[in-house]
Amino acid sequence: METLEPEPIFPSELHDAWPALSRDERVESFKLVPHATADDFFLSLSAPAQAELILAMAPGERRTWMRLLAPDDAVDVVQSAPAGHREALLRELDEATRREVLVLQAYEEDVAGGLMNPRFVRVRPEMTIDEAIGYLRMQTREQVETVYYAYVLDARQHLLGVVSLRQLIQAAPDKRVEEVMRRDVVTVTEDTHQEAVGRLFAGQGLMAIPVVDAERRMKGIVTVDDIVQVVQEEATEDIQKVGGMEALDAPYFEVGFRDMLRKRAGWLLVLFVGEMLTATAMGHFEEEISRAVVLALFVPLIISSGGNSGSQATTLIIRSLALSEVRLRDWWRVMRREVLAGMALGGILGAVGIARILIWQGLFHTYGEHAFLVAMTVGLSLVGVVTWGTLSGSMLPFVLRRLGFDPASASAPFVATLVDVSGLVIYFTVAAIILRGTLL
Repeated sequence: METLEPEPIFPSELHDAWPALSRDERVESFKLVPHATADDFFLSLSAPAQAELILAMAPGERRTWMRLLAPDDAVDVVQSAPAGHREALLRELDEATRREVLVLQAYEEDVAGGLMNPRFVRVRPEMTIDEAIGYLRMQTREQVETVYYAYVLDARQHLLGVVSLRQLIQAAPDKRVEEVMRRDVVTVTEDTHQEAVGRLFAGQGLMAIPVVDAERRMKGIVTVDDIVQVVQEEATEDIQKVGGMEALDAPYFEVGFRDMLRKRAGWLLVLFVGEMLTATAMGHFEEEISRAVVLALFVPLIISSGGNSGSQATTLIIRSLALSEVRLRDWWRVMRREVLAGMALGGILGAVGIARILIWQGLFHTYGEHAFLVAMTVGLSLVGVVTWGTLSGSMLPFVLRRLGFDPASASAPFVATLVDVSGLVIYFTVAAIILRGTLL
């Protein structure tokens, strides 16, 4: 009988199925990807997925795929592998790449030095345009990261300028590189944080940014595709923290069940204990509630409004701080703005609350003879609670940033819990003032 060849798998199909596959299934499926597209599919995977795939291959196949990686990508793969396999992966690299990877490993992962690729197109200032283009062709055969820009260096590797590929092609062949190069080059240092590098890319619209040391010697380049991944990881981490949990640091399906519980349970326990204070506050006002049961009807309305306003404010400020739209020194301006916004928003909600109570009273006589005072209590309480929630939510990220913590830790659930307790105090204090001598 004739043996049927397995059907090839298209990369798009494998991408969709990848998270649900076991390690062995991933390896077997990867072998069915057509050779012409296998390289691109492999390079599109995350570093942990690449490491898992390489380690599951036969020893003879590992070298091919490790040597396909640029040095900065090879660093990510090696660091994503279990500690006991890292040396073996390094041995699969050629000698030059191994040296580059070892140098890159010395940098922190979240700084420009840890993101950069040491391979880039370089030319000398005294070269003619024809010589530079010929030298550029030679370098592209050595797997340089990008050829959008050629960096002009002196004999000691100091960065003198940059010239784009377009400029080289358009310039007269006998002109010298130093005559057409730009000298005002946007650079970052080796220890520039990845968030700052991301903001620089967003502001400058560049495809690559050179990394220099303190003496302006060029060490490598950070490319836009690298920083896009970093920005996505940073945004994901912030969103997860704002949601009231620890950052997962890996795709959803790649996080073990026990790790998922640990990262989610901690914050839930903290929030649960915080919410217990709400019950304590309710107990403190037990006498008022027993004398005016109608007040209890509006407790969910009051605390949810304060929590929602606080969550809005904290989300806005966290994102503004992340994008550098707001800085620490702007806290006073933010506070004034948010107090006014809180009062206005509270006034809107309070007016709706008063109208609702009075309409229901007129139609159904729901709230008794003191319905107007109850309506005023709810309306004024909403102004106070929403203003306090907005103020708390906007200021907490500043406090955390000032103390050196990540502002994203001021998660919306945390702010809501804080405002729930204080909202009850505000509500019953207003009630005690307005309803004294009537219901209380």
